[in-house]
Amino acid sequence: MGTSAEKEYADFEDKVKRTVYFDNLSPKVKESVLKTALSQFGTVVGVQFIPNYSQFNNMPLCALVEMESLKDAKNVTTEIVNYPFMISGMPRPVRARPAEAQMFTDRPVKPGRKIQCRWVDPKEPYFQVATELKSLARNHAKEALCLLQLQLEEEEKLAKEQAESLKEKYNKFKIIDNLLIDGTMRRLASCYNMNVADE
Repeated sequence: MGTSAEKEYADFEDKVKRTVYFDNLSPKVKESVLKTALSQFGTVVGVQFIPNYSQFNNMPLCALVEMESLKDAKNVTTEIVNYPFMISGMPRPVRARPAEAQMFTDRPVKPGRKIQCRWVDPKEPYFQVATELKSLARNHAKEALCLLQLQLEEEEKLAKEQAESLKEKYNKFKIIDNLLIDGTMRRLASCYNMNVADE
């Protein structure tokens, strides 16, 4: 039984090495979109989105993407670290880094590892320390949530600015295209003795 547990954990460690952790993904990103976007770096074996437990529905997604080989996983992290990589219109580039064992909810128990948990009695000297740590953790969670809200607001503002900029550029190109189609550009060019190519 010990041998099968060791093999199971060895297989899991191999899976971790071939997996890339992604964050700052658009909430609109689906598994098929992510697989298609990453297929240029190698073969995607599986995608596991990490659940969003916060109160924000528009929070950037995180995902664990398992690649076919360690080489494919390294290609993904190297390329995305070196070059901005956008998926599904997220205003900020996607971030990627090698996955860690703690990120997997289905990780097997490491052979030989035994963890014991117990309740701390209020009379014990560690009780006050545990209470303070609990309070500190709650405060940190509130601060992190506040920072996340500010980041989401900035990203929404940036996305709106980008959409408006794209719309303005599209309208300019549409006007230029219409001027070329109806012959206005050629007439103006002849008035000012300019040569205008039809292309």
